[in-house]
Amino acid sequence: MHLQDFKLERFLAQYEFSAPHLLCTSDCESVHLADLLAMEEGAEGRFKDLWLGYTESAGGPEVRREVAGMYSAVGPDEVIVTAGAEESIFLCMHAMLGPGDHVVVQSPAYQSLHEVARSIGCRVSHWTLCDEDGWRPDIEALKDHVTRETEAVVINTPHNPTGCHMTREEFQAVRDIAEDAGAWVFSDEVYRLLEYDPASRLPPMADIYEKGVSVGVMSKAFGLAGLRIGWTATRDAELRRRVAALKDYTTICCSAPSEFLTALALRHADEIVDRNLGIIRSNLALLDAFFERHADRFAWVRPTAGAIGFPRLLTGESVEAFAVRTVQESGVLLLPSTAYEYGDSHFRVGFARTDLPAALQAFEAYLDGRTA
Repeated sequence: MHLQDFKLERFLAQYEFSAPHLLCTSDCESVHLADLLAMEEGAEGRFKDLWLGYTESAGGPEVRREVAGMYSAVGPDEVIVTAGAEESIFLCMHAMLGPGDHVVVQSPAYQSLHEVARSIGCRVSHWTLCDEDGWRPDIEALKDHVTRETEAVVINTPHNPTGCHMTREEFQAVRDIAEDAGAWVFSDEVYRLLEYDPASRLPPMADIYEKGVSVGVMSKAFGLAGLRIGWTATRDAELRRRVAALKDYTTICCSAPSEFLTALALRHADEIVDRNLGIIRSNLALLDAFFERHADRFAWVRPTAGAIGFPRLLTGESVEAFAVRTVQESGVLLLPSTAYEYGDSHFRVGFARTDLPAALQAFEAYLDGRTA
């Protein structure tokens, strides 16, 4: 196994903790520990009394029960708690796939969704989204990619980085196509709960397909990236067994304080998510107005769910060069599409933090100064 450098993470590592204005964040606004503990009477005392020993490898009963509560057909014993979604991706890919297997991956994508499979020796086909189509998934193109040799279809909805969200019909079509081929559906659902229209919320893939794998995390919709807690939900017992066996070689178990705080947050999920959706809606209005003012520079396909979007730079210059120059000259950080191995003309914007207005103001001042 040989993994290529993670382009997105390497790019962010250069600037993320030094740039004053982060306009490309993928998570929601976080909270202070004291604020989270204050959500539940007695939580602070229980937290202070927490035993700092090992936890169960699959996750403690309390946190697995709270995670399972977000599913209708998945029970606590069908959840494996991991160190973020990244560990879930890594373990599941190794548990599901082998050298020579064929995998279809929705593209653009978070790099590990295709790179881990490639490093195993899989044949990876990219099911590519285009902004000319409003980032809508082409179901007929997926049918062309999936064959009887396909071992897994990898999807992400709401989508990173475009903000596109599958319709119920599209989501079910993915399941049906995979089922006909006998393939897994690995569904990255880390932005689930951030649908702007609650009626558009989809069921987890693990609920509607026996070979469905749903991955969630506390980092995105909940804004609790510092907990480093994610999970895998699947009803397939053999896959869970293989994932659990592989986890013995990675983290063995997760942090006891993080599991406690995750369970606490999930009991107050509505309050946390509602606050974050309020921030998103307010910031989206600012972005809509910004991109309307700068329609000669950028093409904006408005996201339908999630915390990020993927506008196109229309000036013809390299978006990576534009992003580097922007952060160096203005302190505003954008994420170029080269980090997704998706050409050199788009960039990611994030709009689920309260500091977006200041970051957007700094970006606009920089743009206006360049053309003055």
